[in-house]
Amino acid sequence: MSISDIESGVPVHSPGDARAPFRPRRLHILGVPVDALNMTAAVNHVSQMLSGDRTHTVLAVNPEKVIAAQRNDALLRALQNCDLLVPDGIGVVMAARLRDMGPIERVPGSELMPEICRLAAGGGHGVFLFGARPDIVARTAVLLEQAHPGLRVVGTRDGYIGETDMDRLIDDINASGADVLFVALGSPRQELWIERYRARLRVKVCQGVGGTFDAICGYPRRAPLLFRKLNLEWFYRLVTQPSRAHRQLALPVFAARVLSEAVRRR
Repeated sequence: MSISDIESGVPVHSPGDARAPFRPRRLHILGVPVDALNMTAAVNHVSQMLSGDRTHTVLAVNPEKVIAAQRNDALLRALQNCDLLVPDGIGVVMAARLRDMGPIERVPGSELMPEICRLAAGGGHGVFLFGARPDIVARTAVLLEQAHPGLRVVGTRDGYIGETDMDRLIDDINASGADVLFVALGSPRQELWIERYRARLRVKVCQGVGGTFDAICGYPRRAPLLFRKLNLEWFYRLVTQPSRAHRQLALPVFAARVLSEAVRRR
């Protein structure tokens, strides 16, 4: 087996142990961790998590989150403690390639979520949805079950919940028997929530999915396929959602810091 095979997501088996799990290679972009893999490797890794006996966490890393984590120690710790960090933004992928860190491809968290639903439907794993508005999370449950025959959404809870209700929420998630929990609270709230409560959860996979529930319901619609193939989804969002402009300011900051680091290393 070649190094490129391992980094592309081929399971690693130790001699005498046919069940040895795949471990993605963890990189660091501007001091923030991200895993070097592609969608196939990410899905395979989640499949292994679903056969495990503890709570595994899945988060996405993009340029905005890298810059935020440099300023927010709690967010950085949450990322460092995460089991699977998918390279969601093309900027992160390009930064890794600029430093010749090996094979890595963009793995949008919004596209990984339906793959996890497919795994859950095929394996009989219940799913719990937490976050977004009450009407959005309810509609998301219906649409996911329609899109993935056999999928069981065993519980939902909107994101408008106070701290005093968290104990009840955790109890409801655990009592539902869900193996998968999708948390749609936006960043960094969802990362901090997962970091704080993961030890009390009995699910096997917990993924932070940001605004994916809204996107599933068409609010707003995802960028057309052409924009996604050209890695210009960020540009489409900027043009169609001018209110995101303040968030997009992180992109030139990220690019400048990556280039500055590359120059220093040379």
